[in-house]
Formats: sequence, C-alpha cells, structure tokens
Amino acid sequence: MCYQQKIIKQDEQLNHTVELLQSVNGIGKVTATALLVYTKGFTAFNNAKELACYCGVVPFNKTSGSSVKYKPSVSPFANMKLKKLLHLCAMSALQNDSEMKAYFERKLLEGKNKMSIINAIRNKLIHRVFAVIRDNRRYEDNYVRPCA
Repeated sequence: MCYQQKIIKQDEQLNHTVELLQSVNGIGKVTATALLVYTKGFTAFNNAKELACYCGVVPFNKTSGSSVKYKPSVSPFANMKLKKLLHLCAMSALQNDSEMKAYFERKLLEGKNKMSIINAIRNKLIHRVFAVIRDNRRYEDNYVRPCA
C-alpha cells in the first residue's frame, strides 16, 4: 500500500470520498487516490469541465486568423499522469460498462476515430466523478436527479 493510500485509510472522510469515486465503473483505487490528490480533495476545480481541461481530455479548436484552420486537438500542457490513468479507466469502462460500450460502438458506426471516442469516454468519466462528489452519493446507472 502506498503512502497516500495509508493516509486515506486513516481519515474517514477521505476514505468515504475514495469509495464514492470507486463506485463509478472503471475508476479504481489508484485513479481515485490520484484524483483526490491532484484536485486537493476536489477543491482546486469548480466544475468537471475545468478538471477535464486540466487532464487534457477536452479538444480545442485552433485557428490562425480567418483562413487557416487546424483540426481540434487536446492541450499538450495537460497532467499526463492523470491522463494516462483516465485512459486505463476508459479501457476498463469499455469492458465493464454496457452504457460506455454501446456509446463506443454507436460512435464507431458514425465513423469517429477510436482515440477520439476513448477521449470522450475519459471526459464522461470525469463528469461522472464530479457528479458523485457534488451529490455525495454512490454512482448509479440510469439515475434520475430530482428537480430542486
């Protein structure tokens, strides 16, 4: 067990947060711990989109003036450690989550690039993680959020 995981086991709140994160299909102990550390307990980012940008899973359009247009690409300044962990999580989610697998196959039939689809799955995982933390409840498939 690594140093961070020992600290998490000793703190009840951190342990609860890691368990919530692990309820998302594809997110394991190592990724949950890394997300907790890099986000400073999910206080460093205001929303899932900011974290997704930090992890390098949001493609941005690039243009140069009005005539030169480039293909959208992700930022090279991303946290590569988190990006690699999220890639492994996305691959795990593809195997174990029927919703993600159906999404992957649907996008593949639309003619999308495989890596673009996996990047979108990484983004979906980040949004799921943020929803779990925001609502302070375990992830549930087909959950309908009550109106406030």
